[in-house]
Parts: sequence; structure tokens; C-alpha cells
Amino acid sequence: MKLSVEPEVWSVLARAGAFLAEQGIKSYLTGGFVRDVLLGRHTADIDIAVLADALEVASGAASALGGRYVVLDEANKVGRVVLLSEERWQLDFSTIKVDIEHDLAQRDFTVNAMAVDLEGLIEGQGEAQLIDPFGGQHDLGRGVLRVVAAGVFEADAARLLRAVRLAAELGFSIDSDTEALLRLHSRLVARVAGERTREELLRLLSLCQSGRILTYLDDVDLLMAMIPEMERTKGAEQPKEHFWDVFHHSVEAVAAVDFLLRRESCRYAGDDVLSPVPWSPALAGHFNQEVNHGSTRRSLLKVAALLHDIAKPETRSIEGGRVRFLGHPQEGAAMAASILERLRFSAREIKAVATMVKYHLRPTQMTQDGLPSRRAVYRYFRDVGDTGIDILFLSLADHLATRGPHLDLAQWRGHTELAGYVLARRFEEEVAVIPPRLIDGHDLLNIFGLSPGPKVGEILEVVREAQAAGEVTGREEALAYVGRLLVYHQGASQTK
Repeated sequence: MKLSVEPEVWSVLARAGAFLAEQGIKSYLTGGFVRDVLLGRHTADIDIAVLADALEVASGAASALGGRYVVLDEANKVGRVVLLSEERWQLDFSTIKVDIEHDLAQRDFTVNAMAVDLEGLIEGQGEAQLIDPFGGQHDLGRGVLRVVAAGVFEADAARLLRAVRLAAELGFSIDSDTEALLRLHSRLVARVAGERTREELLRLLSLCQSGRILTYLDDVDLLMAMIPEMERTKGAEQPKEHFWDVFHHSVEAVAAVDFLLRRESCRYAGDDVLSPVPWSPALAGHFNQEVNHGSTRRSLLKVAALLHDIAKPETRSIEGGRVRFLGHPQEGAAMAASILERLRFSAREIKAVATMVKYHLRPTQMTQDGLPSRRAVYRYFRDVGDTGIDILFLSLADHLATRGPHLDLAQWRGHTELAGYVLARRFEEEVAVIPPRLIDGHDLLNIFGLSPGPKVGEILEVVREAQAAGEVTGREEALAYVGRLLVYHQGASQTK
């Protein structure tokens, strides 16, 4: 058969193949690379199985090809070579322990259990025989994900999440027997190393239609096995303003984030709902920012959307016949942090998500009527830091997921106007959000004779608030403001 390989890929294959041939090492292209080439999908990740110690081969290949060598799995002898050019190429070398047929039999899904002789492919100028003992090519044609053998999930429980993620990435359905195995072995997810669970969860949330994917994860019992804290949100009733219970509201909030961030094909509501939502190239760039390896602001916002009401069952009470969840943002922030620590998210990722959960109600609390004051905007960004933009969109997603099909467009436009106003203050008038420091602690000590202590910081913060509100614009005004403040406090203390 003929493999249609892009010229840039062919160049990398030819260089790698020449090195392996010179070393007399039998090698095969395998796994996701063969799958993606057959599907016509672009890939910069090349999987090569070798009849040799793959760690030694990868180390030598890195030197010969001018790449960087990385040990991926020392026990199973898997190594990576990273080639940095106009595009970052990754060559993953794995060790064949018996022969290629035995190697393919140990793989997860039939579409990943195909191989091509690398030397034969190069000699045949792209023509080579496909080694396909489990019918992977047929499953590719059907758009079906199917396990190679019944024991694949017991051998590696991370494959449970990988099955759902890969099917979503490829737009495939999962074979009914494979789906039954997902349910049967779902509890094994708890044994998977947190780092691997984090990676799969983030890759799932990077996809459009994340809400639908989360619903499927729940249908096959994987979501609760991964995040058991969510179990109590199922069936947890909410006030009449809410269309869904806490669990389905949380999943809907994730779907709403995709919609609000203009993900193509992620339709959640009509243009009349989306058009008033603020958007710009600057916002697109903000949400595409990488936070840590594998995570962006976009994917972490969806994590926060999933967990923002996680503490509602714990904080539920009834006052005057009304259901209340007092303190659920604060309790939820602590619960979210605990969950993400278990899943081995980084400290920066955890802080971002916990802050979003803690303050997800804050945007609508900035004003009781109309638009917030300059002082309120300053206090908002002072308290939430660099997650301020993210929280505005979480608040909008929360609104959509609360009302559902009963959305009041007039109320919605008011909410989007508030978000747009706060964003405009953030982007257009940076001084209102992060005003430049006009005076410092030394001024308070030297000019006003104050003693070092917490009072100095409190006074400086009051000055910055006044500055953000437009009441103070220069150094002399700031000093005069401090003078009046000290006189006022001195007078107040004498009257007590």
C-alpha cells in the first residue's frame, strides 16, 4: 500500500531511517503515527519500534540527527528524540521485546496496533505492506475505537480515559464491547498516577464539545471514579432560578465556556445570546496563553467551571423556605485545590482554578444597580489578580448554565454589559486597575513620622483605591490625601 506522507515528514523519516539502517537496527513505524497518516491527519509525533534497546537507539539518534534526548520510560525502555526546526518533531522509540506482531498485541486499540517496516517504506518510496493483525484499518474506515484484547484496561488503567479522549479527538464512536469494558473497569481510574490523569483530563477539556464528553465520561462511570467529590452534586436540588441540579449545571457551565470563547462548532445558544458577549483578539490571546505544560487559560477555565459549585451539597441549608448555599465559593475553592493536588496539577494551576472558584460570584456582586464604580473595579482586580478576566467569563457561563432554556435576554444583556465595561477598564485604562505607585512606605515614615507596621500598608492601599477612583492623580495630591486621612483618624480616636 501507499502511505501519503507530507514532504517535511518524509525528510525526517528518511534521516531517521538512514541512521537506523547504518546501525543495522530493524525498525517499524507504529501506533498513532501510522493511524494518523492513514487518516490524512497532520502529525509531528513519529512512533518507531526497534528490535534493540530503544534508550540506546534514541540516545544515538539524538546525536546523529541533532536533537535532544529524553528518557520517557526507563523500565520499559522508551526514549524520545526532540528535533527543533521550523516545527518541533518528536520521535518516540520503543523496544520490541519479541517481534512486531507480539508488540502490536500489547497495544491498546486496533487503530493503534498497525505497523510499517521503515526501511522497506523508504526503499519503496512510500510503498510498503501494512502490518495489521487486528483489523485496525477496517476500524479506521468505520470510525470505531475497539480494544485489541479484553485485558487492555487492566494492564494500564490510563487507557480508560485515553479511549474517551481518542474517540473524541478522532470523531469516532466506541465499540459496544469496548464501552462495556469501560464501565466494568471504571474503578481502576483511581489507581492511575495523578500526572497521567491530569494530562488526559486537560486533553479532553482542550477539545470542543467538552460538556458532551464529560456527560459521556459520567455515562461510563469514569467521571465519578476520577473525581468522587462530584458524586454528591448529582440530584442536588437548587433554587427555582436554576434549570438543572448542581451536577448537570456544572457540566452545562463547561459547555457554555466553549460557546462563550468562540470555539467553532461549539453551539450552546443562538447568535442573539453570543453577539453581546465581549470579544477581541486580545481576549483570544489571553485564553490561549499557556499556564503550564499541557494547560492553557481556556482549559483551566473549564476545570473551574466543572468545579465551581462542588461545595454546594456540603453548604446547603434552608432559610425561610429558600434553599441557600452560604459560603460555597470559599469551601469550593478549598475542595477544588484538594482535588487538583491529588491530580498533580501545578501550584500555579491550582491557584488559578481555586481563585476562579472562590470569586465566581464576585462580578455580579460589584454593583447592585447599573455599572460598578471605578473603586469597585479596582478592588475586584486587586483581589482576584490575573484571573480577573477568566472570572468574568466564568460568571457569564454560570449565568447561561443557571437559566438554560429560560434565559431572560434583557438580564443577559445587562450581565454582558457589566463584563464588557470591566474588561474595557482592564484593557483600555490599565492605570485604573494597576495604578502606578505615587508614594511609598518611606514617605509615610519620613514625612508623617509614622512607625513601621501594618498601618503603613493599610494607608498605602487606601491611597491606591483613591487613585483608581480618580480622586488622587499625582504625588502632591497623594501626600495631601494622607494628611487629611491622618487628621480624620486622629480626630475620630479623640472622640471615642
